[in-house]
Amino acid sequence: MQQNYEFPDVTLLVTHYNRSSSLENLLASFKQLNCKFGGIVVSDDGSQEKHITYMKDLQKEYDFRLITTPQNKGLGNNINKGQDAVQTPFTLYIQEDFEPSQEFPAHLVDSLKILREHPEFDIVRYYAYLRYPYLKPFTEAFSEMVIPAWATNYNKIYYYSDHPHLRRSTFFEKFGRYAEGIHPDKTEYRMSVAFIRNKGRGLFYNDYQNLFYQKNSEDEPSTIARKSWTVSGNPILVLLRDIYKQIKFNHDIYFMRL
Repeated sequence: MQQNYEFPDVTLLVTHYNRSSSLENLLASFKQLNCKFGGIVVSDDGSQEKHITYMKDLQKEYDFRLITTPQNKGLGNNINKGQDAVQTPFTLYIQEDFEPSQEFPAHLVDSLKILREHPEFDIVRYYAYLRYPYLKPFTEAFSEMVIPAWATNYNKIYYYSDHPHLRRSTFFEKFGRYAEGIHPDKTEYRMSVAFIRNKGRGLFYNDYQNLFYQKNSEDEPSTIARKSWTVSGNPILVLLRDIYKQIKFNHDIYFMRL
């Protein structure tokens, strides 16, 4: 018999834009895992009417609070208004195109225990495209992210990430609100800089692609557009991109105006 997991101190916050079937898969996955939260907030960024209608039908089954806006205002605004609606001490933030694995609930239990016992930590990260470059062992499953004085790997900037994570719902009080009216990647980047500047501390799940799976279908592909040079595999462009990031990221950590 599958275990029941109840998280009354946690609100599941999901940001959504034109992918209501993906949202349904995410909510259904948590239901199948017998996860119950203190609240579920779905923050929508001006989706098409067909998706709004579908989400209102989903509300009857999954009992979530739907926060809408009449027009698309970008990721920053979408996270801000969603976080404003959270009323529990902790927030589990997930974008709608992810689904949890069977191992996740037990690690959420462990994460909450850590945050309750260690007020110095602000965030627990569960997923990433790449392993964070500077980690210090903390438990068998989690490591603490650090930035040594000699850190030369520019990926240290991703101390914070918009990928699935657990955080304190007082997050804005320490790190400020998300930048609005800019590209989603820039919104995430600016929060990463703010997290480092304000001396954030966080944990990183060691097996970082085993707790969540990102699902982008042909019917509901990624809604984020990126310039071709930023994703090109051309060796010359890769080299130039690395040089650019090395200079820019290290400069911005200290001098970017937030």
